[in-house]
Amino acid sequence: MTQENTPTAAPPAPPSGLKLWLLAARPFSFTASVVPVLVGALAGFASQDAVAWPLLAPVLIAAVLVHAGTNLFNDTHDYDKGVDREGTLGGSGMIVAGQLTSKQTNRAALLCFAVVLALGVWFIVLRGWPIALLGGLGLLGGYAYTGRPVGYKYIALGDPMVFALMGPLMVIGADIVLTGAFHWATLWISLPVGFLVMSILHGNNLRDLEDDRQSGFRTIAMLIGAPAARAWYGVQVLAAFAAAAALIALQVLPLWSIAVILALPAALKNIVRVSRQTRTGDPLADIDVRSAQVHMQFGVLLTLSILVGALIR
Repeated sequence: MTQENTPTAAPPAPPSGLKLWLLAARPFSFTASVVPVLVGALAGFASQDAVAWPLLAPVLIAAVLVHAGTNLFNDTHDYDKGVDREGTLGGSGMIVAGQLTSKQTNRAALLCFAVVLALGVWFIVLRGWPIALLGGLGLLGGYAYTGRPVGYKYIALGDPMVFALMGPLMVIGADIVLTGAFHWATLWISLPVGFLVMSILHGNNLRDLEDDRQSGFRTIAMLIGAPAARAWYGVQVLAAFAAAAALIALQVLPLWSIAVILALPAALKNIVRVSRQTRTGDPLADIDVRSAQVHMQFGVLLTLSILVGALIR
């Protein structure tokens, strides 16, 4: 009796260059750039100014590409500086794994920024110099995060800069592009968004504290030490909810925004996990992802509540 040969499945094809670049850009984190744009758009809508809704998609694309380019530059420079190496958890890991080179990620980052620059010129034609200023700060801030000669990530300025760039600057920028006007309420509404996006980076830095110390650069987590850094993570997350409560009390946000409390259980779970974890590294391997999930939940609830408040006056 002969045994028939059963066909064996072909091995999966290796990822294409485009897919590798996308993975290196860390798409799980893109909610951190989508949420500020949506909040800015709805804050503009709530102001009762006319909103150019057809511009929303290009603004979202620009925000995501700035974020992607920043992540790709981060991978490039962290690898070249020896920050990302075998055994570390930082970055996408694509260069360390040999799937991409730092030259490839650098070219991909430049391409992302080039598309954003083209979109930015269009926005400037429509809205004038405020967009030139905000857009220029966004691109410069994205590159200078790890790029020479600044690299503010390496001198303990990452947290406050990310708060400013992906909180107020991105929220206000989206509002101005879509409405053509600046609204003070949008600035205040951007603060809880900024606190939560800052917590994503701080959680990442807390996880990588030992690796970063060996690399010879400084983060706030390193400067204040692990115990204080764990407490500071909780302060940042809870500050977002406290700011939302204050804005509701001041009637800057509608009462409907109390819905953001639905994101509190996941936020508290992260805080408890960080506070109880006395070791950095692997035990907190996904704290950046989980922090991004809280940011997304809070942002979606905040956006929807502003929309409801604007429709039901």
